[in-house]
Amino acid sequence: MREVNVPIRGLRAERLPRTVWWLVLARAINRLGAFSVGFLTVLITAEFGVSAVAAGVVAAAFGLATIPSRLLGGVLADRLGRRRTIVAGLVGCALAQAGIAVSGSVAMVAGFAVLLGLAFEVYEPPSQAMIADAVRPAQQAQAFSLFNTALAVGGMGAGLIAAGLGRWDLRWLFVADAVSCLLCAVVIRLVLPADRPAPVPVPAPDASPGASPGSAPDASSGFGHGSGSGSGGPSRGTWAAWRDRRLLVLLLSGTLFAVIFMQVGMAMPLALARRGMEAADAGLLSAVAAVVMVLCQPLLRWTAALSHHAAMTWGYLLLATGLAGYAASGGLPGHLAATLVWSAGDVLMFGRSYALVVDLAPPDARGRYLSVFGTCWGFATVLAPLSGTQLLDRAGPEGLWGGLAAACLLLAVAQHTVIRPLLDRQAPAL
Repeated sequence: MREVNVPIRGLRAERLPRTVWWLVLARAINRLGAFSVGFLTVLITAEFGVSAVAAGVVAAAFGLATIPSRLLGGVLADRLGRRRTIVAGLVGCALAQAGIAVSGSVAMVAGFAVLLGLAFEVYEPPSQAMIADAVRPAQQAQAFSLFNTALAVGGMGAGLIAAGLGRWDLRWLFVADAVSCLLCAVVIRLVLPADRPAPVPVPAPDASPGASPGSAPDASSGFGHGSGSGSGGPSRGTWAAWRDRRLLVLLLSGTLFAVIFMQVGMAMPLALARRGMEAADAGLLSAVAAVVMVLCQPLLRWTAALSHHAAMTWGYLLLATGLAGYAASGGLPGHLAATLVWSAGDVLMFGRSYALVVDLAPPDARGRYLSVFGTCWGFATVLAPLSGTQLLDRAGPEGLWGGLAAACLLLAVAQHTVIRPLLDRQAPAL
């Protein structure tokens, strides 16, 4: 695989396109309303008097539905168009949220929860594909990292909104979420460029019979694709991405990272309580992490000369250091310091992982490749609660954070010694 590296000075002079900034703003707006899902089980138990187990089943059904939702978003992004798919997904979320708000029975809530799950992740693949279309390869890591930071920043405001509306009436949380989805859809529809036909790579006139037609530049963006443009030629059906072994390797490592990342949010309140601290301090740590992600964006420019694999290796090492800090710390100051470290590591590696996926994808299959890779978060939604609670119960907070730090070290070693050689070896010659 051919890495695209640029001088730091050159990257500083280039600004991200307005399309990226509008997508970042829209995602932050949408995240401001995406707080109601966490209160789904509370609504079911409080409004209808069912058991927590039954409410958990409904929540699990929502989580499982998000996996095909992301895959659907990838297919529609490549066939229907980026902007149309984003708008359709957001409108679908708004209708499902409104349905939950007016439901009069558990069965209705469950039905609309599944519909919400099926629409919930449709937004992601076309947004990521639109970013990949709009920026040069050297800017992809920065753009994807900024896109992820918008999620964290929006989450800070979401917590404040939830604290206010949740005390009034839980159903209004879902109403507010529906409104935010519609507002986000309007922003996307008005300010983003219209969809164009998917680019179809055409082989050069002097190309050899065995050359990959995907090596032509992407017609939609006007920029070359590095090794990804020659990785597999035109896509041949929905399941073509699943047959790319390089993508599956990234999906495996991405799933392990997603499980680790989600533990910080899911297990932190329980881990703090186990140590005699306030569980609510997890919200403070989350807010600090969001601030660090914003302040550390220049880190991407300073490390622009590093290859994707090298940057991700250093990112995993910072994540391991921060999680080890959680294991060794018994008070809030130590947890705050550890949060500063792992948040910087997240900024360093998150955008690079998506840039690697874009490098692999043929120009007409970016949405599908990104959606397949994005299912790692759906798998982690199922695996993280199971593994985290088991580790916490059997090994305590020290064992939980120490085990996750060891997993990050494993990813750091694998990225440099296994994943990179494997991707290079299986990449076709250009």
